[in-house]
Amino acid sequence: MLLMTLTFLIYKILLVLVIFLISLGVAAYSTWGERKVAAFMQDRIGPNRAGPWGLLQPIADGVKMFTKEEFIPASANKFLFILGPSLAMLTACLTSAVIPWGNSLIIDGEVFDLQVADINIGILYIFAVVSLGVYGIMIGGWASNNKYSLLGALRASSQMISYEIAMGLAIIAVVLLSGSVSLKDIAAQQGTGKLFGLVDLPGFNWNIFYQPLGFLIFLICALAECNRAPFDLAECETELVGGYHTEFSSMKLGFFLFAEYINMFISAAVISTLYFGGYNIPFAESLGLSGLALSLAGFGFLFAKIIFFIFLFMWIRWTVPRFRYDQLMNLGWKYLIPLAILNLMLTGLAITIF
Repeated sequence: MLLMTLTFLIYKILLVLVIFLISLGVAAYSTWGERKVAAFMQDRIGPNRAGPWGLLQPIADGVKMFTKEEFIPASANKFLFILGPSLAMLTACLTSAVIPWGNSLIIDGEVFDLQVADINIGILYIFAVVSLGVYGIMIGGWASNNKYSLLGALRASSQMISYEIAMGLAIIAVVLLSGSVSLKDIAAQQGTGKLFGLVDLPGFNWNIFYQPLGFLIFLICALAECNRAPFDLAECETELVGGYHTEFSSMKLGFFLFAEYINMFISAAVISTLYFGGYNIPFAESLGLSGLALSLAGFGFLFAKIIFFIFLFMWIRWTVPRFRYDQLMNLGWKYLIPLAILNLMLTGLAITIF
């Protein structure tokens, strides 16, 4: 019994380290990808000096962040000035704990989930942690004692709070369909059953076919939650210099930037899990996949979806112009929330009838 417990703990620690390193790696190379996508959209080359095709550019940027001078304004609250970016980074990393990254592994008769914590309220956990992330931004903006930083923090916090309502209503519709708030259950159910109860497509019973409106609402809200264009009013350079992280330098600035890219990575993972079947591979049995091969293939399939949505986030940034702040709030309160309520009512009606 003691050996089993020790094996379980070692496995979980290794899984946490692997997911943490993957999150950091994706966040680092998302900066490279952002520049390459921007260059493609603008008919440029992008980073091409540090390593082949500029692949070492994120490493060069990391070295720059670590070696830049630490600067804390004399009038800033030093404790909160350090706490703000630390809290933003911590909450960004915590959200990955409940995401199922693949099928369970069976080793010597023991089942090992590719999920750090299989809690039955996974969606509520993500909402709780994301809500705490607002405090990191707010604390950082207020502690700087800079009016531009404070305005950026106020914009970011009010924006996140506003769009969380529509996002939550969109997710409730998915919960109604699946009958569970566990991400593991939601992902597993999309790999079984018949599409619309009629067509037998193993591994292809995705929620996107039942919730197209809910997916669109969730995607828009995810852009706003991550402070991505066209919702990046908190970092509007033409008005607020740099937004809530104007006074930050070195790795404090790096933490804020990394947290934003990790949030984008986790948002893409949540979208893939809730609406696009997660790790489920269509017709996996006919492909002869099982055991470890099925788990690795499922992880790769999920990761491919995540990369696609990260690219979509970047594509939107370099295609759609930034909203005005009043337009941003009107969209959230006057359009997305009523549409989310309508989607929820239609989902409940469909479940009652069918």
